[in-house]
Amino acid sequence: MAGTDLQPESYRFLQNYVYRESGIVLDGDKQYLLEARLMPIMQSLRLGSLNDLCTVLGSPNHDSLLKRQVVDAMTTNETFFFRDPAQYDALRSIVLPALIAQRQDTRRLSFWSAASSSGQEAYSLAMMLLEMGLGDWRIKIQGTDLSTKMVDRARAGRYLQIEVNRGLPASCLIKYFTRAGLEWQLKDEVRRLVEFSVFDLREHMSALGPFDLVFCRNVLIYFDMEVKRRILNEIHGTLFRGGYLLLGGSETTLNLTNRFDRQILGQSVFYQAP
Repeated sequence: MAGTDLQPESYRFLQNYVYRESGIVLDGDKQYLLEARLMPIMQSLRLGSLNDLCTVLGSPNHDSLLKRQVVDAMTTNETFFFRDPAQYDALRSIVLPALIAQRQDTRRLSFWSAASSSGQEAYSLAMMLLEMGLGDWRIKIQGTDLSTKMVDRARAGRYLQIEVNRGLPASCLIKYFTRAGLEWQLKDEVRRLVEFSVFDLREHMSALGPFDLVFCRNVLIYFDMEVKRRILNEIHGTLFRGGYLLLGGSETTLNLTNRFDRQILGQSVFYQAP
């Protein structure tokens, strides 16, 4: 198969290139992953191997579009509606009722879905808020992702049958979506609550927030310790006092930062900014 003869120096180049452009750490033997993700780009450029792609990427005048294609290809975009139901149960029954009580004077709530991929996480929250009767509140949900391709998909709010089959209750599909050919289009009453943009989590976050709650789930696992530490401390600065951070089930702030208080709410772990 063409393109599988990746030379050791090319592998090291791609490791460094992907880390520099995205922060993603490719430790161990990830040659299979590079081949699977980058082969379509190599083929579209009519290159003979990934080694040739490395040569192109290493030239000082390679275009920014190619860089963006590589970053998009290497970004993991696994997501689905209401992923990890226990976390959404805790949000619905404990966290959001407390926030609603605190914000009765302003009737304003703000959230951030960091690494929002194709938007299911942010839209799941939006539907939950509407189901809780907050349609007349001033709701701001900011979704960000490193991948321009994923941000464009999220903005469109259009999903395949297989995507709405994953995690989305039938009642929400009927209430908040309309048929669009072979796809399902999310209605404007949900989409208007969410705004998507491209953002690199390694950047300073001082212009973001303040947020009542930040989702940063299943993304820290791709970074090294120093980058994880910096991201967590930056996120802390985007939260209201008493605001919450929600991580993926296998992620923790332990040994990374002491700026959050670990709270067990329902059957899930939340990290609160004191």
